[in-house]
Parts: sequence; C-alpha cells; structure tokens
Amino acid sequence: MTARLPTHLVVGALLRRVNDAGGLAVVRARGEAQDGGLLIALVDRDGASRLLERSRDLNGSVTLIDSTPSGPIDDYWRRRRERDPDLWVIELDIAQAERFAAETILND
Repeated sequence: MTARLPTHLVVGALLRRVNDAGGLAVVRARGEAQDGGLLIALVDRDGASRLLERSRDLNGSVTLIDSTPSGPIDDYWRRRRERDPDLWVIELDIAQAERFAAETILND
C-alpha cells in the first residue's frame, strides 16, 4: 500500500493554488481530514459543471475519474454525502480547472 497526503492538505493546496491564480475555490462540504474521499466540481464559464473524483487505479496510482451525473450536480453530491459523510466536495471556478485539479491531486 502506498502512502498519500491527508485529504485536508491536498484540499488546502488546491484551494491556495486556484485562489492565488485569480480563480475561486471553495469547500462546499468538509469531510474527514485524514482519509476522506474527494469530489471536485468544475464550473465552466458558460455555467456548465462537471464532477471529478479522486480515486486509485488497479496499480494503486492516484487518478481522477469523471463522476458527472446525468442530473443536477448539487443533488448528486448531497446524496453522496448522506451515504458518505467523510466526503469532501470542492468547487473550482477558474479557466482550466481540470488542469489545476490534476496538477495538485495527481502529485499526491
């Protein structure tokens, strides 16, 4: 098993990087600090949104998977939080939000 940074440190780094670059990054729901799951809502300039989720692949490497539901994103993550209160939900509003998420999370 490979070690990874505690979720609260990854979230803090992502928030700092996006806000320092002039974007807006906010915590929509705070999860378990050490090992909580992580959902990232990417808000596009045209108002569309997508969800990415931090996961591990079969080799144990950290990866981001598209978890965008067919319905409203807010309803989806709220239902997920009901089942998993350890889940973090972060919203990013910046150009190339997926790049910011990948550069921060995949270096975990």
